[in-house]
Amino acid sequence: MKKLTLLIVTAAVLCLVVALYLLYYIPSRTQVVRLKVFCAGSLKGILDEFSEIFEKKHSNVVVEIEASGSVVAVRKVTELGKLADVVAVADYTLIPELMMPKYASWYVVFATNEIVLTYTDKSKYANEISSSNWLEILLRPGVRFGFSNPNDDPCGYRAVMVLTLASKYYSAPQILDLLQEKTNLRIEYVNGTYHIYVPPNFKSLDPDRIVIRGKSIELVALLQAGVLDYAFEYRSVAIQKGLKYIELPPEINLGSPKLRSKYGKVIVHLFAGSEKEKVIIGKPIIYGITVPLNAPHRELALKFVELLISDVGREVFERNGQPPLVPPLGFGEVPEDLRRLVVIGG
Repeated sequence: MKKLTLLIVTAAVLCLVVALYLLYYIPSRTQVVRLKVFCAGSLKGILDEFSEIFEKKHSNVVVEIEASGSVVAVRKVTELGKLADVVAVADYTLIPELMMPKYASWYVVFATNEIVLTYTDKSKYANEISSSNWLEILLRPGVRFGFSNPNDDPCGYRAVMVLTLASKYYSAPQILDLLQEKTNLRIEYVNGTYHIYVPPNFKSLDPDRIVIRGKSIELVALLQAGVLDYAFEYRSVAIQKGLKYIELPPEINLGSPKLRSKYGKVIVHLFAGSEKEKVIIGKPIIYGITVPLNAPHRELALKFVELLISDVGREVFERNGQPPLVPPLGFGEVPEDLRRLVVIGG
């Protein structure tokens, strides 16, 4: 009887030890780490795919992608006090201008893109539109087109830049008249340069003609539903979403590094007239990425960026219709782990 009691007590103690081991020791070694990434809406699909690859290499990591307009993504960190491990934006200049030196000490430029005009079979004049008559079709009565809010999303201010460059390229000032009639932005032409003033409360004055959304990706659902005829999007988004699109001339699509001087003839004033006013000079589309100074999981975040700008990441971008920058360029105090993959630009 005593032996039986001893065996029972011993078994109970062993079970308790095992339970405590499982409760305290195992979770500490396999604890899930949630890597938070704030990114441009145009990067969402690509980063979702890339994150699956990263998670396979780091089994205890779950990558959480939070997409928005790039300006909003940066402001989450700089104004709202939110924590992010990685910030990836569609306009690299937002990092040095809004995040450095207080919130970031370096950035890498890693991919390019271009603006296209997207549509579907449901769009008005879908069987007629081409790369030579697209602007004339947008000007037709009853055609409903859209772009994202320039104050929130680089694709928005780039869309306005494209339309402004198109007005000169095609000698069609009517498109600028339409923009000023149907929205509350203002355009001035001074000494050979267009200045576009976007007020803090930017909006469409005629949503049946021009549709505005917070980020360009939100326009895709409207296109697919036949509610919207045309929308300005990044080429990569058009490919990923299976949309039809019109490729625009290099002189206006913001996709050619060689045409920087031409693009620079358009300047957008965001939040015009307010304390937050920000001046954006037209330039080629180049994406940037950084790890904020207060990133909760800095080492993992650096590994994320490292894999993203490696051959592995480049292959994902190429497959999704967005050309990677080869080699990527690094600026500021680029961490040692990344220096072998980038060319230091400053």
